Formats: sequence, structure tokens, C-alpha cells
Amino acid sequence: MTHVLPERKKRRVALIGLVSIAALSTGLAAAAFASGTSQEGRQASQVIACPSPVGAIPAVPAGAQAEVTRELGNLDTQIAEANKRLVDTVGQGGPNFVDNAILGPLEDKRIAALNRIETAIGRLAAKPEGLERFAACALGAPGQTAPAPSTTIVSEAPDASGTEPPAQTEPPAAGGGAIECPSPVDTIPAVPAGAQAEVTRELANLDTQIAEAEKRLVDTAGQGGPNFVDNAILGPLEDKRVAVLNRIETAIGRLAAKPEGLERFAPCALR
Repeated sequence: MTHVLPERKKRRVALIGLVSIAALSTGLAAAAFASGTSQEGRQASQVIACPSPVGAIPAVPAGAQAEVTRELGNLDTQIAEANKRLVDTVGQGGPNFVDNAILGPLEDKRIAALNRIETAIGRLAAKPEGLERFAACALGAPGQTAPAPSTTIVSEAPDASGTEPPAQTEPPAAGGGAIECPSPVDTIPAVPAGAQAEVTRELANLDTQIAEAEKRLVDTAGQGGPNFVDNAILGPLEDKRVAVLNRIETAIGRLAAKPEGLERFAPCALR
């Protein structure tokens, strides 16, 4: 699994607004589980799980970072409000109440926020398209994240011929594989405002490192012995990721409780 952010999961930039999404959703999931209430046909422990758009957001121009971060924050707020409504309305309505009164309106709000993210980036760079595919949410278990939809990304930017470029998918790698790295985003606690810029920058570094490693994987196809990829690509990538993850811990630790153990997300592998 690869991930991205300003300045993807897979060649894209992971914005720290998603960190707060994970924190808010997890807290509300715990509250819903503890409530012990139930809705007809639904388990009391279920909460709303939404797919994260972070892995599909391209590099964010500096001039658009504040707006994109704010809209990612809106996604957090929307999930929090929907989860609260899920708890507050237990037992109300018919069998389609949750879909019609909670999940449907939530999807509409997420579409609007995701469209604003596209527009904010599009003012200063190639406008990403298709983020709306991350709008639909569903009920899930506490702590569960909805699976991400297709990773195909389309950009509005025309090529030299003036025609739209084709949809971009993950680049092929040696042996038909690609480098997969675990994302630390869902484990990072709520980030103090004073540390957001630094954490965002370091998450972007993780994306850049993966992109560079995958390029090297393609460029060196057929070179070296059986351990070449491990020694020349995956090993150095892990070292770089450890350094970045340590800096994220330190940045948060200056203003809040320092998270520990993010280094466990450093090793990557071929898939």
C-alpha cells in the first residue's frame, strides 16, 4: 500500500487533515460502541466508515494548502456529526432510515467538500478529477476504515497535443510488481495546529520517497542479483522512512504527547 500529500498513497500527497479524520472517527466509534444501544437491524457497535481520499489527492500547491486542509477538516466534521446522529437516532425510522437520513446526506456533503478540494488545487495546478468516488460511506465496525475505491486518477491538464491525458494508474515495476508501504496516517494522533505544517511536509516526504523508489525499481529492472531490490531499493527506502517517521513523532511531541512506534510503518515490500 502506498500513499501522498501537499507539497498518494501512491505518488500522491497525504494531507494531515486526514489525521484528524482518523482521530475523530475513532473517538466517535468508541462512543457508539460504549453506548450499547441498537437500531433495528443494526448492531449498536457499528459506526460510519468512509474511504479516505488522501491517497488520491495529488501534490497540493502551497497557495492551496490552507483551503485543502480546511476541506479535509470539513470531512472530519461531517463524519463526526453523522456518527453523533447515528447514536442519537437509534430506533427511529424504518429499515431505510440510516441510508436515507444519515448516509445519503453525508454523501452529498462529502461530494461538495471533495469538489472544493479539486477546485482549490485546479486554480494553481492540474485539477484532479474523480474524488467524488470517495464520497459514499457505509456502516462498519469500530475502528474500521471503508475500503478505498479505484486508485485511477484523471487530471484535467491537457498534454502537448492539446488533448486530455489518459487516466493514470500505478506505474509498472520490475517483475510486474510495485512497492507497497503501510500508511501511518490512521495511527498518528490529532496534530496540534503548530505542528501541522511540519507533519504535512513529512507525510509528503514519505510519498516522494515511494515515488523515487518505484522509479528506481523500473529504471534498474534486470540489474543486480536476487537480493538487489532488497539491498539497493527497499533497504534504503526503509531507512529514509524511519527518519521521516521519527521527525513526525518529534514535531507532535513538541506541543503534545509524543507518539511512539511509528517506525513500524517503515518497512515496505513488493506486491
